[in-house]
Amino acid sequence: MTTTPTPKDQYRALGLSTFAFTLCFAVWTIFSIIGIRISEELGLTDTQLGLLMATPILTGSISRLFLGIWTDRYGGRWVFGILMLTTAACVYLLTFATTYPMMLLGALGVGLAGGAFIVGVAYTAAWFEPSRQGTALGIFGAGNVGSAVTNFGAPFLMVAFGWEKTAQIYALVLALMGVFFIVLAKTDPLAQARANAEQKSFAEQMAPLKELRVWRFALYYFFVFGAFVALALWLPHYLIGVYGLNIQTAGMIAAMYTVPASLFRILGGWLSDRYGARRVMYWTFTASVICTFLLSYPPTEYVIHGIEGDIRFSFEITLALFVVLTFVLGFFMSLGKAAVYKHIPVYYPMHVGAVGGVVGMIGGIGGFLLPLAFGVLNDMTGVWQSSFMLMFIIVATALAWMHYAIRKAERAEWAAHEERTDLPELASPQLFYPLSRQHQETPLVKPPQQS
Repeated sequence: MTTTPTPKDQYRALGLSTFAFTLCFAVWTIFSIIGIRISEELGLTDTQLGLLMATPILTGSISRLFLGIWTDRYGGRWVFGILMLTTAACVYLLTFATTYPMMLLGALGVGLAGGAFIVGVAYTAAWFEPSRQGTALGIFGAGNVGSAVTNFGAPFLMVAFGWEKTAQIYALVLALMGVFFIVLAKTDPLAQARANAEQKSFAEQMAPLKELRVWRFALYYFFVFGAFVALALWLPHYLIGVYGLNIQTAGMIAAMYTVPASLFRILGGWLSDRYGARRVMYWTFTASVICTFLLSYPPTEYVIHGIEGDIRFSFEITLALFVVLTFVLGFFMSLGKAAVYKHIPVYYPMHVGAVGGVVGMIGGIGGFLLPLAFGVLNDMTGVWQSSFMLMFIIVATALAWMHYAIRKAERAEWAAHEERTDLPELASPQLFYPLSRQHQETPLVKPPQQS
């Protein structure tokens, strides 16, 4: 940093960006609620509903790449504020859509809200020293709780006023926040460094993406964030279809998943600072494998041909057990989301927007593809639990790949009779994916005692 910010300025920046991101995330997931009413009005299939829910996630994911670059270049204050004002206009215009194609077009504009994540990451990281960035970004990332705000509050607004008025209320609140952010937020401490730095081409800004580690982080984020967004969108529809709940009850139960999957990201940031991101990722993937396996089990009748006749028994996930399992799943996903983003400011302090934008984009693409896949699987298989079957395959693959890569690195270290690491996430990545001097941003250091 070119200047040392005061604690007051740090907390001001963190508080404003977190609150703004919470509102943006609430808007980004609005179709989890109003999409159900739109589906009833237009007579949509589950595949069509899944596409409508997922379309904003696609825009939010792709826009993160460009918004991250703009934030690196111009700073987060103006980029964040203008983004909120633009999104608010798109949400308001959505209320004039009357056909399914028009809804999809409007959903593309609503999705700009999802790009707020990388803008806030780059803006927030600029205010904090590396030893505190994990915790700060964990607090900022807790803005994912915006999906719980939508799941809890939007059903009551929709029942009282209709989906159009609900969207207009969202647009008004977001527009006001955009104005407040521009007025109240301060220019970040890296602004002078950006102004003095030689302007880089798009290719130069994207240069770190040649490193395989960036795409490894993206794979992890595809599950911990992409699947989180997908479930936040899909759960109300799932609960109505499987357990026969009304939309208000389904929304409140879905909020019980999204709250821990958001707020405990703060804990994930602290744990990543304290114990290392690799350990947190192991916790996340192991617990997620167990939870998704149990949730993927459909109601089943068993018949055992015994000596004195058939013995019959059944197995199914009750509503109470479903709530517990999704709560646990959301908790560990939140830890993993913070652990992934702990790495980026450390490896790439001057490329947080570009690298974080790509990682966030891949995670967001997961949030786009998975709801669509859930709807297709429902229509093809007729089994509601097929959504969790798909999630189980993804997280089991991620865990196996991560474990293999770490063990391979450790064997190379043992052969060389040394232990080296530049972050606890993966021992000695330079042994397999060497970086040029131009792109290696941090020196190798001895691993912390806890790791």
